[in-house]
Parts: sequence; structure tokens; C-alpha cells
Amino acid sequence: MTKRPDDPQRRAASAQRPDAGGRHDLHSADTPYRTLVEAIQDYAIFTLDVDGHVSSWNKGAARIKGYKREEILGKHFSRFYTPDAVARHWPEAELKAAAEQGRFEDEGWRVRKDGSRFWANVVITALRDAEGRLIGFGKVTRDLTNQRRAAEALRQSEETLRLLVEGVKDYAIFMLDPGGHIVSWNSGASYIKGYRRDEIIGRHFSVFYPQEDVAAGKPGRQLELARRAGRVEDEGWRVRKDGSLFWANVTLTAVYDESRVLRGFAKVTRDMSERRRREELERSSQRLNEFLATLSHELRNPLAPVHSALTAMRLAPEDAALANKSLGLIERQVAHLSRLVDDLLDIGRITSGRIELRTEPVEFNDILALAIEGARPALDAKAQRVDVQAPPGPIHMDADKTRLVQVMQNLVLNASKFSPPGTVVVIATSVQNRTLEVRVIDQGRGIAPHALEDIFHLFVQESRPGTDVHGGLGIGLSLCRSLVELHGGTIAAASAGPGLGSTFTLRLPLPAAHKAGAAQGPAQQAPGPGAAALQAQRILLVDDNRDAADSLAMLLEMCGHEVTIAYDGAEALHVAPRCRPHIALIDLAMPGMDGFEVVRAMRGVAGTELTRFVALTGFGQPADRQHTEAAGFDAHLVKPVELEALFGTIARLHRTD
Repeated sequence: MTKRPDDPQRRAASAQRPDAGGRHDLHSADTPYRTLVEAIQDYAIFTLDVDGHVSSWNKGAARIKGYKREEILGKHFSRFYTPDAVARHWPEAELKAAAEQGRFEDEGWRVRKDGSRFWANVVITALRDAEGRLIGFGKVTRDLTNQRRAAEALRQSEETLRLLVEGVKDYAIFMLDPGGHIVSWNSGASYIKGYRRDEIIGRHFSVFYPQEDVAAGKPGRQLELARRAGRVEDEGWRVRKDGSLFWANVTLTAVYDESRVLRGFAKVTRDMSERRRREELERSSQRLNEFLATLSHELRNPLAPVHSALTAMRLAPEDAALANKSLGLIERQVAHLSRLVDDLLDIGRITSGRIELRTEPVEFNDILALAIEGARPALDAKAQRVDVQAPPGPIHMDADKTRLVQVMQNLVLNASKFSPPGTVVVIATSVQNRTLEVRVIDQGRGIAPHALEDIFHLFVQESRPGTDVHGGLGIGLSLCRSLVELHGGTIAAASAGPGLGSTFTLRLPLPAAHKAGAAQGPAQQAPGPGAAALQAQRILLVDDNRDAADSLAMLLEMCGHEVTIAYDGAEALHVAPRCRPHIALIDLAMPGMDGFEVVRAMRGVAGTELTRFVALTGFGQPADRQHTEAAGFDAHLVKPVELEALFGTIARLHRTD
């Protein structure tokens, strides 16, 4: 029997007729339902036979795909797919999945009659007869191109926003879940707070707060305020990963979804440490006139007794008791003047940004001992004592030893100054995680509540300048705060009120792990005057200040050294071949030939081949030391020269010959 060629129209027509048993095929639906499907235009609703040929076609299919009913009936549905999908047999795979699972859903690009593409949501449902035999497939297609474009635009917008947030380095921008745990982290957050993304995601944001704020429940209160008010802004100290503190401006905003369900919080943090310092300096400049008046008063105060003591010694040169008493007075007043000058220089360096810390492994108890020893004359003068309350064992840290001694000595002197004679100054230290807390407690006149913060500002004193019997320049506590903040710490004052004493609390970061042997033992310290004096040296002292040169030469000769003095550079070049110095101490700021010219010229003078050159100067910044080293100096000493430093330098240079 001859087989007739396949006819799509014939196949479509036969699909509408009942079979031999009188049963209807998959298109024998009731007329109302058929009319409903035909009328729908937002969805392409059509059927396929078991092989995937189109067997029905509604108006929505014609509108979305572009084919008329007579054009598409009997055609294979794969023509709606892109060439690459056809090449990988995706249409057949869809039918197979629908036949096996009963239903298959997919989204992807589809092709219209004119060749244009649209993004489609497709649902294919297997159709079976009463006996469960597969008789075809129902296919519903929806054009989601506009929705996809909107979603893609939103995704690109969100990606652009994400890249923008990620790229911002001046602000820490991150998200918290409703419980305060971190769920996102931008590069600015890493830059400001020091944590990498993988280190901080999932941790609670309270890790950024100082311990006292955590103990007081501040992080939880801020979340609750943001939840109730929608937004909360705060400024205060925050903690970096390394334990250092910075002054932060923080905005916390509650984030809700469309159902007003709390999704979490957006947190924006900015490091405002520099702005805070600038504002403090601007406020300080307003008090400059008062300070200058106070400075004049404070400098003249020690000069008056020095002048009186010298006059008394001149009038009674043979009175040994008077001389000893006068010398003690002069020493105390000169030490006081030196402290005033040092404080002024340090404040100048801090305000101009020229101060640099020289951090090294140190032991805090050693710093405390040196500070108390430095304050001993003031304590003894008022019959006061210091009670140190410290945990057992050493407290190792990385710090500038000289600067921390300066801070602690200032705090002890401050406590002594404002406390009655015979009282006790308590210094209590404790270690909490990676923070050292030091409290200096006095029994003095106390501080009014309004002045607790102001006393740390430059040139501020609680009393009006000139009316306080205790005197002072009003820079000591400001200097303390600046040096402490340079170490990444904080300092604060507390007082129950006037007459009830004061407590100054200092907090400093500690290293995560102490390196063995960090604290220097006695064997590492510079030798004292006694050790240096055992090695007599020939010393050439070059200084145009005759009093300074003569007095320093006298001290050196008293320790056994042979000293030749030159009061200018030309004289130094003249006497050097005769004295053949082991050490040349050269002042830098001299008229005519300065110290730099002298050392260059002396390199070619006979008798100085083995001479070691030491610069004497009032400048001690790292850049100044670099200049002297580049000029050929072997050491750099800052005036006024401490004897221990001088003799230690002489001994060191002698050992390296």
C-alpha cells in the first residue's frame, strides 16, 4: 500500500476528530473553555502532539510569536528556539523532561517569526488520556522581555551602587543584620577599621566599641534607637583591629522591606580624628593671648629666685651654707624652666605635625618607676607619697619610652600640684584583654563638671590665668592627651566635684603577643657617668657660647677627660692638630663657620684622622639627625645635654674605635 506524504493541515484536522472508538483526542475540549483560551492575548497557549508539532494556537500565541494559525499548525515547535538551543537539542530535552515529570518550566530566549528574540517564561505540561497514555503537551509561554529589562536595569543599578560603595575608602559602609552582626563590608571599612572582609563578616559590631562603652550597653542602645527613630548619629571613640582608637562620626539607619519588616541596619563610619584635632587647635588659638600673658608670668617666676640666689652668693662668697642653699634653689628653678621649654617645644611639634614616636618594646612598670623618680622632688617638697597598685608580673607593650615617661610624670606632677601636703597619690594599673588601663587618683581640689573635658585643651586652666596660686601654662594635660592619642590610646578625667579629688584614666593598646626579650635589661642600657669616666678622652669642645662651653668643659674635666675649648670654627681648626682629639663636640649654630662647615673642614686636618664627631644642637627631629649624619657626624646630642646621654655617647664612640 502506498503511504501518503505527511500533510500538516491533515494532521491538525484529524486531531479534532474522534477516534474509531468514539473517544475525542486532546483537542476535544468543551467549547466555553476553548473560547476562553482562544481569547487570551497575554499568554501564548497552544498544544503539541507527542512529537512536538503544533496542534492548536490561540490569539496570544499569534500576538507574541508572530505566526498566524494556518502558518504554524503542524510545524515543529523547535522553530521558536534559538539556533544554539536547537543545536544542543534543548526542545527535545524539554519534552522529555515534561513527559517524565509531568511538567517542565524554563526561562530563556525564544525567536519570533521575524527573527527577533524575546525573553520567555515557558511551562510545558504533559497531557494524558484516561488510561494514562501520553497524547501530547500543553504549552504556555509568557513574554517577560520588559520585566527582564527592568530586572537587568535594577541589577546593573545595584551592581553600580555596590561598586560605588566598594570603591569608597573615606567611609566605612557596611550592613548589620537585625541582631547587629556584620553582613557586608566595603574597602573603606577595611581601610579605616583594619579588618579584612573574611575576618569580620558574621561578628557583632560591638567589637568596634571601647570596652567601657560595651560594658555600658551602648551598642545595643544604638540599635534600639535606630529601630525606633529610623536613624541615629553619634560621635565618639572607636577601636581598630590593632587596638588603637580613632574619633568616629557614625550614622546607623534601620532598613525595612516593603512589608515594614526590619531587614537590618546600614552603618556609615568616618574617621574624624584629624578634624577633631583641628577643631581643638582652632579653639586653642582663641586662648593664645591669655597663654602669652601666663607664659611671661611663668618664665619670670623661676628667674626671680635664680637672680636673688646669685646676688646672695656674690654678696657672701665665703658662706658655704648659703652657697649650697642657693645652688639647690638654682638647680630646682633651672629644672622647672627646662620642663617649661620642653613642653612648649613638644606642643609646637605636635601642632605642626612634626613629632614622631620612636616605638620599641618596653615594660610599663619601668616607665612608671622613671616617671615617679622624675616627680620625686615635687612629691618630697610636699611630703607626699605614691601608692602603686599593679598586677603581678611585667606589662609589655610597644611605645615611645621617653614620651610615655613624660605623660606619666606630668600626671603625677599634676596630682601633686593640686593635692594638699602629706596626701597619697594612687596609681592603679590593670590589663583588660589588649588594653592597659592606668588610673592616677589624687585627694586634691577636684574638678568642676563643666571643666572635665576643657582641661585637656591647649592653654586652658580651670582657674583664670594669674589667679591660681598653683600657676602653670595650661599645656601639660593637652600634651599628655596628644602623646597618648599618638600611641592609639585615650585619656579622660573624672571628679565628684570641687574638693573631692580627681581621677585621670589612661588607656593604651597592648600588642597581641609579646615578643620574648622585648624589655631591655640593665645590660642594654647606656653606661652612666661613672663608666664613661673610667675611659679618659681627649675632647675638643667647639661652641661660640662661652658660658655653655666653659661649664660643660668643667664637668668633663671633673670626670677625668682632657678638654680643649674653641669658641669658633676657625679656632677649632687651629687647635685640632695640637690636641689630636678623640672626640670633637661641635655646636651647629655658630657665626662664621657653622658646625657643618667645621666638620667638613676638619676631615682634612692633621691629627683628626681618628676623631669622632658629635653634633650639639637644639634641634632633635629625625630630619635634623639625618642631616648631621649625612654631614659626617657620628652622633647627635640635643641641648641642654643630659650628662648621662653625653657620657654614654663618649663611651660608645670610644668602644667603636
